[in-house]
Amino acid sequence: MNTQNTPVHITLWHKGFWLLSLANLFVTMAVYALLPTMPQWLMQYEHFSPFYTGVSMGAFALGLFAFGGFCSYLVQRYRRNWVCIRAILLMAVLIAAIFYLHDNHITIVDVWAIIAQRFLLGATFGLAKMVLSSTLIVDTSESFQRTEANHSTSWFARFALSLGPLAGIMVNQLFGFGAVLLVCVALCLTAVVLIRMVDFPFRAPEENVSIVSLDRFFMPHGFPLFFNLFIVTLAVGLIMSVELDFTFYGMIMTGFFLALLAQRFAFINAELKSEVVTGLILIFAALLAMVTRHAVVINFAAPTMIGLGIGIIAARFLLFFIKLSRHCQRGTSQSTFILSWESGIALGIGLGYAFFYGNSHLALVLALSLISIAMALYILFTHTWFIKNKNR
Repeated sequence: MNTQNTPVHITLWHKGFWLLSLANLFVTMAVYALLPTMPQWLMQYEHFSPFYTGVSMGAFALGLFAFGGFCSYLVQRYRRNWVCIRAILLMAVLIAAIFYLHDNHITIVDVWAIIAQRFLLGATFGLAKMVLSSTLIVDTSESFQRTEANHSTSWFARFALSLGPLAGIMVNQLFGFGAVLLVCVALCLTAVVLIRMVDFPFRAPEENVSIVSLDRFFMPHGFPLFFNLFIVTLAVGLIMSVELDFTFYGMIMTGFFLALLAQRFAFINAELKSEVVTGLILIFAALLAMVTRHAVVINFAAPTMIGLGIGIIAARFLLFFIKLSRHCQRGTSQSTFILSWESGIALGIGLGYAFFYGNSHLALVLALSLISIAMALYILFTHTWFIKNKNR
C-alpha cells in the first residue's frame, strides 16, 4: 500500500519554532477576521453593491500572486526575517487605513480604492506567508525534521480559518467593526514581535540572483495538485460567504481537532488515496445536508464534518506538494500550496458575494457541484498522476 505518515520529534518544538508557528497563526488570523465582517461593513457603511463587495474581497486572491516572483530575490538580497517583518508591517498599515476611514466616518470612498487596498493586502500577506512558511520556518529546523515542521506549522495557519472569523464575529458584535480592525492590527504587530524574538543565522547573499523567478513562488509541474486543491478551497470560500454564524466556525474548529486525531489514529497505515477521498465525501455529505435539511442538528454536524474534511485534505495535499518537489524546491512547494489554499478561499468569498448574495441555497449548490468535480478529478486523474510523478 502507498501509505505516508509524518513522524513526531519533540526536539522540533523548540522556542524559535513555537514563536514562528504562533506568528503564522496570528498573521493569518488578522486576514481571516476580516472575511465575515468587512463585506458587511462595505455594504452597510460604504453602501457598496453586493457585486462590488465581491469584487473587492476577490481582489485579495489576485494580490497573493503579485510579489511572488520577487520572493527569491528579496530573501537572497536582504535579511529574510526583515523581508517578512516589513511585509507584515505593511499589512498593518493597510488595515489601519480602513480603520481611518471607519473612525472618521468617511462614507464616500471610491470602489477602486477599496479594491486596491484588498489587492495590496493580498500581495503583502502572500509575501509574508511565503517567506515565513517556505524560508524562516525551514531555517529553524534540522534537515530531517523539515517535512514535520512544514506539516505542523501549517496546522497553525489552518486553525486561523476558524479562530480568525470567530474573533472577528465576536469582536464585531461586542464592539463594532472598528474594534475588529484594531484587533487585526494588533495581531500583525504581535506576529512581528514574535519573529523579532527568533535568532536567524546570517547568510551571505548569493551572486547573480534573478530579480524575477519562480523559485520560492510557484512549482509549474505541480499544477494538477494546485488546481485540484483550488477547486476544493473555492467551494470552502463559497460556504464562508453565506455562513456568518459564530457556532459554524466554532464547530469548524471541532472538526479540525477531529482531523488531527484521525490522521494520527484512523489513517496511520491507510492507503494514500483514502484520506483525500474521505475528506471530500465528508464535505459533500455536509453540503448535501445543508442544502436538503433544516434540522437544528445540521447547524452543528455539517460544519464539524466540513472542518474534519478540509483538515484531512489540506494536510495531505501539503505533503503531496512536498513529495512532488525536486531538489531545493521545498520552499517553492510550500508557496504553491499556500497560493492554492488562500486564492481559492478568497475567490470563493468574492464570487459568493458578487453573484449569490441573498441566495445561499444556490451558493451551496454550486459548492456541492465543485466538491463533486474535485472528487472526480482526484480519483480519475490527480492521484494516479501524483504517484507517477512524485520525487520523494
